[in-house]
Amino acid sequence: MEQTRTSTSPLSPTGALRLTGFAHGGGCACKIPPGELEDAVRGLTGQSGAGVLVGLDDGDDAAAVLVRDDLAVLSTADFFTPVVDDAYDWGRIAAANALSDVYAMGGRPVMAINLVGWPREALPMDLLTEVLRGGLAVASEAGCPVIGGHSIDDPEPKYGMAVTGVADPDRLLRNDAAAPGLPLTLTKPIGVGLLNNRHKATGEVFGEAVATMTRLNRDAAEAALAAGARAATDVTGFGLLGHLHKMCRASGVGAVLDRGAVPLVEGAAEALRDGYVSGGTRRNLDWVRPHLRSAAGVTEDDLLLLADAQTSGGLLVVGEVPGHPVVGHTVAGSGIDVR
Repeated sequence: MEQTRTSTSPLSPTGALRLTGFAHGGGCACKIPPGELEDAVRGLTGQSGAGVLVGLDDGDDAAAVLVRDDLAVLSTADFFTPVVDDAYDWGRIAAANALSDVYAMGGRPVMAINLVGWPREALPMDLLTEVLRGGLAVASEAGCPVIGGHSIDDPEPKYGMAVTGVADPDRLLRNDAAAPGLPLTLTKPIGVGLLNNRHKATGEVFGEAVATMTRLNRDAAEAALAAGARAATDVTGFGLLGHLHKMCRASGVGAVLDRGAVPLVEGAAEALRDGYVSGGTRRNLDWVRPHLRSAAGVTEDDLLLLADAQTSGGLLVVGEVPGHPVVGHTVAGSGIDVR
């Protein structure tokens, strides 16, 4: 399979501005590769004072600080370049993605602030208004007020949120709390990275992918907590394999992943076939490959799909969550077996 080029013009064939044409990549595929990022923050781990419950040590989705015996405050930030050309949808996707970090910890978002980079001489401010309006719409759905923020003049458009949340400290969903012998549940289909890459290259619009990325993980988090789950993460830029590896490593367990049980968003298989694989996805697979064991019949394309860099993906929960597919299970040991 050859990789398709993803460079785009900032103008569509009709002359309309294309937001994705102003960015070198799109969405969570623009993350710094996981290995490089871990090297960069290695000296910042180990902060356990001042009530820190969850810090940098295990790569959790948000920080958690104990402020009262029955109350933990969660903090996170997430922003990225345009993943779709529609400004309102980009705002919705970015907001859902930022809020997801709080849900992935078993928390409830209580406040957000906007983070904006905008090429003010290249893109009209009316488009920025649409981005912010989309972000506010999803935050309002979550019952989370958006109060202010920060903006800079930036050659590439960027948008996201810093989010504050609250949680019961005894019911946090953590990366390091997985135990062996439990099912693995995935609450959204994967493959949106492939479709976002195709959209950037061709301008094709994929409604199911947008619907998936704008759907909050609130209900899935509540269902996971109700089912007694203790470990979870959301699947974003490091792909399903990358986020599963981080959770297994933090918890000291291994995992078996059934590739045939992993749900795909409509059109993802075709986008993979046609070569719309991002550089971020390939870097994800390179990073996790030393920890993989593949059964006979598992192809390189299978692994690329499982490493696909998601934007605003679902929750990967250790435990069974009613209404969502079980895609594997945890085991004693280490590494990930893909079958």
